[in-house]
Amino acid sequence: MYRDNFYKLYNDTKEIDNIVDEFHKLYYYTACINGTWRNTKWMGIPIFKNPMDMIVYQELIYKIRPDIIIETGTKMGGSALFFANICDNIKHGQVITVDINKINNLRLHDRITYLNGNSVDTIIVDFIKQRCENKKVMVILDSDHAKDHVLKELNIYSEIVSIGSYLIVEDTNISNSPVCGIGTVGEGPLEAVLEFMGNKHGYTIDRSMEKFYFTFNPMGWLKRIK
Repeated sequence: MYRDNFYKLYNDTKEIDNIVDEFHKLYYYTACINGTWRNTKWMGIPIFKNPMDMIVYQELIYKIRPDIIIETGTKMGGSALFFANICDNIKHGQVITVDINKINNLRLHDRITYLNGNSVDTIIVDFIKQRCENKKVMVILDSDHAKDHVLKELNIYSEIVSIGSYLIVEDTNISNSPVCGIGTVGEGPLEAVLEFMGNKHGYTIDRSMEKFYFTFNPMGWLKRIK
């Protein structure tokens, strides 16, 4: 998993497992700073993302220059604004973000389209597919983290992603012991990825996107290659 690169540098894999697990726990649960995960903002708006993953996102957006970035799981809107601001800087791209919950007072931005509904419902999917026709598309899955839902999203949105672009499954780390109390108990995003990759051709897991070692999305950076 995301520890593989560590193993090349150190012989004591058990020690590295402990280091990574403890760092995850510290990041998510530390009470004295309200849990770093819950206390991270972009332009004043909560953004439940790892800053190291955010650096990777901006590198991908700059390199790929997607016409449309699809995000499932708007939450408070911080990540949608982050993606839109990166698009502002490169003067290209739009963001479509969808959430099943109705969130009030989301930050308005010319590049952001907010959708309220289930990311796998036909009406939502049809709207997105129409908007993405003949466009270069990147997709980020960060809604319901139950395995069955993530697998449905993977099967639907994998068809929309452009060749050479990415389908990112967020929070694959919650399927394992370090943060198993966050969002999912039992099988979750990682198990969905593994099943998807076993049945789906045309994608590869790009471990180079884990170059900062600590990622919320181990094995979740999927690159479309055909």
